[in-house]
Amino acid sequence: MWLFLAFLMVPLIEIALFIQVGGLIGLWPTLAIVVLTAIAGTMLVRSQGAQALMRLRSSLETLNDPTEPLAHGAMILFSGALLLTPGFFTDALGFALLVPAVRALVLRELRKRIRVQSVAPRAPFRDHGHAEDVIDGTYTVEEDLRRPPGPSGWTQR
Repeated sequence: MWLFLAFLMVPLIEIALFIQVGGLIGLWPTLAIVVLTAIAGTMLVRSQGAQALMRLRSSLETLNDPTEPLAHGAMILFSGALLLTPGFFTDALGFALLVPAVRALVLRELRKRIRVQSVAPRAPFRDHGHAEDVIDGTYTVEEDLRRPPGPSGWTQR
């Protein structure tokens, strides 16, 4: 039900804001603001996304819990989608999610509702030296009689 209300209310809010702002400053300045916020938002999302990716990499390299950098990265990605959506309300939400303190607040509220039972790193590779992994077999090498052997005695292809 909440998702339905969001899909219903957000466009209505955007239309109302477009009418209000367009009535105050005119059509072309309103459209210019929408385009400029999309451009500025894209640049901010790119720089903050790169920083979030570096924090995620660092967390994974030190085998720390990666949930916080992942959550910040997801919120930055979501803010980028909001900033690319034309409108003043979505731009305000998108710019708000680019503020680290706002993301920390959202993450704190999400942690109250979500409970992670365990986080454990996985082994980076599997040991293939066990006897149960070995398959015995025989093979024969057949020469390709259509081509003459090369200088090393092997058939060239």
